[in-house]
Parts: sequence; C-alpha cells; structure tokens
Amino acid sequence: MLSERESIADNTQARAKVTMKAKTIAILENRVGEQLADLVRKYGGTPFAAPALAEIPDIDPAHIAQLLADWDTHPPTVFVFQTGVGVKALFAATDALVLTDKLLQTLAAAQVVVRGPKPTGVLRSRGVRIDRSAAEPFTTHEMLAELDAIPLQGQRVVVQRYGETNQELQQALEQRGAELIEIATYRWSLPSDTAPLVRLMDALERSEIDAVAFTSAAQAGNLFTIAQQVSRQDKLRQCLNRTIVASIGPVCTAALERLGVKVSLEASPPKLGAFVSAINHALSEPPHGS
Repeated sequence: MLSERESIADNTQARAKVTMKAKTIAILENRVGEQLADLVRKYGGTPFAAPALAEIPDIDPAHIAQLLADWDTHPPTVFVFQTGVGVKALFAATDALVLTDKLLQTLAAAQVVVRGPKPTGVLRSRGVRIDRSAAEPFTTHEMLAELDAIPLQGQRVVVQRYGETNQELQQALEQRGAELIEIATYRWSLPSDTAPLVRLMDALERSEIDAVAFTSAAQAGNLFTIAQQVSRQDKLRQCLNRTIVASIGPVCTAALERLGVKVSLEASPPKLGAFVSAINHALSEPPHGS
C-alpha cells in the first residue's frame, strides 16, 4: 500500500502530465511551429496556430562574390554568426557560386564567434573551427562578452545579419573601433496571411486562449502591427495582460514589455522543450487567491 506522502506525489505527477488538457496555447512561431505544437499536444494541450513572422530570403550572390574577392587583399579578422538559418543561406549561396572553398579558407584565417548552438552546428558540419561561443541565453550581451577578449580597433568584423540589423551589436562594434561588414541572409516580414492573427485577437477577447507563446521579439512587433491596422492594439494589450504570456528569452521579453505586455514566464534555457515545460508548470499553478 502506498504511504500518504507517496500517494500525494503520484497524484501531483499525474496532474502535471495533464495540466494542458482542455487548455489552448497560441503559437506565433512559423519555422518550427509544428514542432512546438507537437510539444503542446504531448502535454495534452491544444495548439492555436497564428504565425506572426515570415522569413524572406535576402541574400545577394553578386554581393557575396564581390566580398570574397575583396577579402583576398583585405581579409576580415573576425566573423560573427548569429543564426543557423542564416549560415545555411550563406553556404547555399557560396555553393551555387562555387566559392565555398574560398569562404572556408577565409574563415580558417579569422576568429569565428557564434551566438549559440544552431549556427555552431551548421558551421561544424562544414568543418569550420569555432573560436568563441556566446553563453546562454545567447543574447547580444553574451555575444559582446565573448568579443571583449578580441582587440577590435581597426579590425574588419563580418556580422551575419538575422531578420534585421542588430543595432546594439552594431553600435558596440563601432564604439570599439571595428570596421563592420554586414551580410544580409534573410529578413523578417509580416506573414502573407494575417487572418490567423486577427482570429487570435478574437479568441483572446472571448477568453478562449490560456497562454500565448512568443518565440521572438519580431513576433510581438508584428502582432501589434496587425492590431494597429485594425484599431485593436489597446484591446490586444488588455487581453494579453489577463492571459499567461510566455517568452522564449530576454530579448523577446524586453520587446513585449516595451509594448506594455506583462510577461508571465521566460524559458530557461531558451529552448523549446524547456519553454513548453515552463508553460505547463504555469498552467498547473492555482489561480491567485485560491
């Protein structure tokens, strides 16, 4: 027979497993949206798909070819890679140009700094040596901490852009005297179909959403852009502030807070598994005052 303590522990574990049952989790992710939805389903939840972001290829092969030619005489000292998808796009371009060997030679002669595990994985698959890697949670702050160890005055630094220019990183590099070369690989845009975002606002107003999962700062900005277009930004803010709002990490949290949205939880580490686990835990907590 189970002791009273063991029975309570078993009941608690059972409740945790079905916490998301009858709960609806809004997912604004696009690229790994189905992976995130599968994790929600494993906890018994119902995903509500409302992609808020589109990644548009934005790499110019002619520009890449010109850069590689210039680097024969003026090679960069440091390369900064920020996303896995961006690194893949860069190598796809050099593969098409038959210039990948030249890129690899240039990388071998420079210091390579990465923002996190995704660009690291892509670079290692190409045999690129990683010199410095930002610590968790892989924000610009951790990236700059790694760059502190590298003298940058008068040095050429190549930064792989993601979505949009990282203004904080750019300004910090310029203040340190670096000559910045930015490589655009893709840019962020509104999704071609914004109707799911409007449906999300409708569902929030009807209190049909139990938690909203934000996995990038740009998702928050785009959601409010659509809300502004339909004159519902104030109502959206009110609805989010009475709902569990989950953020993948500090950059996303800061963006939401700038929009007047209170963040209920932040993933630690900033990975999908930990993210959904944190949402599950938040939904398992009893309401205040109960």
